[in-house]
Amino acid sequence: MAQTSERKIRPITTNRKAFYEYEVISRFEAGLMLAGTEVKSIRAGKLNMLDAYASFPNKKSNELYLYNLHISTYEFGNRENHEPNAKRKLLLNAAELTRIRTGIEEKGLTVVPLSMYFSGPYIKIEIALVRGKQSHDKRASIKDKDIKKSLREARL
Repeated sequence: MAQTSERKIRPITTNRKAFYEYEVISRFEAGLMLAGTEVKSIRAGKLNMLDAYASFPNKKSNELYLYNLHISTYEFGNRENHEPNAKRKLLLNAAELTRIRTGIEEKGLTVVPLSMYFSGPYIKIEIALVRGKQSHDKRASIKDKDIKKSLREARL
C-alpha cells in the first residue's frame, strides 16, 4: 500500500534579486548536504543567498556544488560548528546533472538558487539555469511589475 500524501512545503527564503538580474531558462529541485548546526541556523532564519551560485568543481566530476551560500554559525554550537561560506553539495539525479552541465558548457548559462524551503523534514533548494538580463530587459520587467501592481489596485 503506497501512501500518496504530499509533503508540506514551508518556504524559508527566496532570492528576489535573481528574478531581477537573470532570465530563468529551466528550474530544478535539489537536496542539500548539510551539517546539524547548519540546519539549526536555517531553522532560525540565519542565511543569505544573494551572492550564491552553483558550479561543477572540475570538468570530470559529476557533482554540483553551491558556493557563497552564507549560513551563519549556530550560536549554541560548540567547536564542531560549521563554516558559514563552505561549499555545499547539491543532490540531483544524473539526468538533471547532465542537462545542467550542457547548459553551462554549450550555452554559457549560469546556475543560481531561487528559493529554499522545507519539504516535510527535508530542506530543498530550487536552482535554475539562467541567462543574465541586459539593462533594457530590466527596465521592461520593472514596467511589467508596475502595470500588474496598478491593475491589482484598480480591482480593489
